Amino acid sequence: MALRFGRLAGAALGLLALAAVPAAAQQAGRQVPIEYYRLPNGLRVVLSRDTTAPTAGVGVYYHIGFRNEPRDRTGFAHLFEHLMFQGSGNLGKLEFIKLVESNGGLLNGSTRFDFTNYFEMVPSHTIETMLWAEADRMKGLAIDSANLRNQQDVVKNEVRVNVLNQPYGSFPWIDLPMAANENWFNAHNFYGDLADLDAATLDDAAAFFQKYYAPNNAVLVVVGDFEPARTRGWILKYFGGIPRVELPPRPDLTEPRQTAEKRASRVDSLATRPALGVAYHLPPRWTPEWFAFGLIDQILGQGRDSRLFEALVQEKGMTGDVSAGINWGLGHQFNYEGPMLWMLSLYHDNGVAPDSILAVIDREVEGLITRPVDAATLARARTKLRASLYSIMESFSGFGTLDLLASFALFDNDPSRINRLEAEFAKVTPSLIQRTATEYLRRTNRTVYTIVPGARDQATGGAQ
Repeated sequence: MALRFGRLAGAALGLLALAAVPAAAQQAGRQVPIEYYRLPNGLRVVLSRDTTAPTAGVGVYYHIGFRNEPRDRTGFAHLFEHLMFQGSGNLGKLEFIKLVESNGGLLNGSTRFDFTNYFEMVPSHTIETMLWAEADRMKGLAIDSANLRNQQDVVKNEVRVNVLNQPYGSFPWIDLPMAANENWFNAHNFYGDLADLDAATLDDAAAFFQKYYAPNNAVLVVVGDFEPARTRGWILKYFGGIPRVELPPRPDLTEPRQTAEKRASRVDSLATRPALGVAYHLPPRWTPEWFAFGLIDQILGQGRDSRLFEALVQEKGMTGDVSAGINWGLGHQFNYEGPMLWMLSLYHDNGVAPDSILAVIDREVEGLITRPVDAATLARARTKLRASLYSIMESFSGFGTLDLLASFALFDNDPSRINRLEAEFAKVTPSLIQRTATEYLRRTNRTVYTIVPGARDQATGGAQ
C-alpha cells in the first residue's frame, strides 16, 4: 500500500450529536451535503450523499501518522498500515483486498503526517459489505510473528527500492522536513530507520493497535450513492459495539519560530545532476495568513504562469521545471494538522550555482514583500486555487471529497469547513498577502537543501 499516493438520526439508533449543515450557513460556490454525528463509542461519522453515479466511497481515517509515532520505532505507523491487510477476525491474510476487488472496487491505504487512512471506492450496492469489513479489522487484527516479520521485510524493501536505491529518493519530501524542523516528531525519518523496523515486536504491534486503532480515534466517511437511513443502521450495527479506549496524550508538535537561515546538503551517489530544495515554515492553519499563503503558493509556485516558473525556467533557463507546494509530496494544504512547510524543489545543471538560483527566488519573493499584488494577479490566483480545490474534490471518483471531509472531521471536528474554504480565500487582500510574505518568506525562516551528484556518469560542468 502506498505511503504517498479525504436527515433524521432517530433516537432508536442511539446516535449522538447529529450536526447537519443548516441551509442558512451555505456559502456561494459548490456545496457538499454533509451529515455529521458520533456513535456512543466516540466514532465520528460523516455522510455525504451524491447520486450522480451508482458508486460510493468508504474510508476510515485513524488519528495516527508518522509525525506522532513512538520514539525508537520510526516507520512504525507505516509498518502498521501494511499490517492492517494481514487479516482480521473474519478475513484471512489479504482477503480484505480480494473482497474489494472481487466486488469491482478499488482500495488503498496510506500513511501521512497526521493520519493513516484506508479507503474503498466501490459499486454502491456493496456498501454494507465494505462497512462490515472495515469494522472487522477495527475490532482486532490477526497478527502473528510470521506476518509481522514478513511485513517488516516488505517495508524495509520498500525503503530500499523507493529511497535508498533511487536517485534523489528522499528529496525533498523527507530531507527538507528533517533539516527545517527542530521538534523530533516533525523532523525524524518517518519512512523508518531499518534498525527500528527490525526491532519491532509482536507486543509492539499489539500495543500500537490498542492505543491508536480505536473508534474514538477514528473517522468513518461514506460518500456517493447511498440510502442515508439504511447506511446509518449498518454503521451502528457493525461499528457500534466496538469499545472505546483511553487514548494516550497527544504529543506537542509545536515548532519554535525560525530566526536564522538553515543550510544542509548531502552527496547522492546515484544522482547525475544537482538539486536544490527550499522550505519555509507556514502560518498556523485557519489563520488569515494561512489562507493568504495558499494564494502565495499559486502566485509563486503553481503552474507555468507562476512567477518562479517564469523567472527560473522561461527567463533564466536555470532549470526545466519547478515543483512547489504546501504539504508537498504527501498531500496538499488541507489534509494535515500540525506544523507544515511550503517547499520548492528543482534540478539543475552542474554549471549553475545554487546561490544564483536563490538570488532569482529572492528577487521574486522580494516583489511580494515590497509591492502589493495587483487585482489581476490576485484574481488569477483565486481562480487557480479554486480549480485546484475542485480538482482535489473530484479526484479518484470522489475520494478527494472523502479525504477532505475525513481530515476536517478528524482534526477540527468540523467537516463543514469544506463548504467555507472558497469564502475564506475570497477574504484575502493584497495587504494581507504582503504582510504574510514579509513574515513567512523572510530568509531567516527558510531552509536551503542541496543535493551534490555523486554518480560516476554525471555530466561535467562548472562550479556548483
